[in-house]
Amino acid sequence: MHRAILAPAVLGALALAGCSEDPPAPKPLETEVPDELRGERAAPPIGQLGAQEGTPMEERVATIGLLNKRNNLTQDLEMKPGDARRSGDVVIRLEACERTAPYEMPQETGAFVQVSVRDRGSDDFRRIFSGWLFKNSPSLNVVEHPIYDVWVKDCAMSFPGEEASPPSANSE
Repeated sequence: MHRAILAPAVLGALALAGCSEDPPAPKPLETEVPDELRGERAAPPIGQLGAQEGTPMEERVATIGLLNKRNNLTQDLEMKPGDARRSGDVVIRLEACERTAPYEMPQETGAFVQVSVRDRGSDDFRRIFSGWLFKNSPSLNVVEHPIYDVWVKDCAMSFPGEEASPPSANSE
């Protein structure tokens, strides 16, 4: 008989203990965009993210390929970070270029580019792409446009300890 009376008393005490305080209200979600994410750039160049190794960003030179699919004309644009080039109705802006150090595998070359296109009958340019393009992995990010194709061909930079190729044994 003690067992039958004890069980409801214990359950009642436990139920009352759980109701002693109201749970804290959940914090509201933040909807404001931080100031560092506002502005023209979609992402900071990789050279500004941490310690820079190799050639300073402003001295690097990227080679960007541009194809006009209408007339099958291809151009190689050599640009430094911060440069913008216009070719007809397309503007390409280079924000950064990188390549992996010679001791890192796999080797990769990339560039952060912004591509803007002027639509027919308009004087305004519309941004169609902003992001990293990679030479050895072109399918990671693709400039999707019916007329223009843009890709990275090279990023000229050097790293500490890299030397020019040794002179050949035959040259005297």
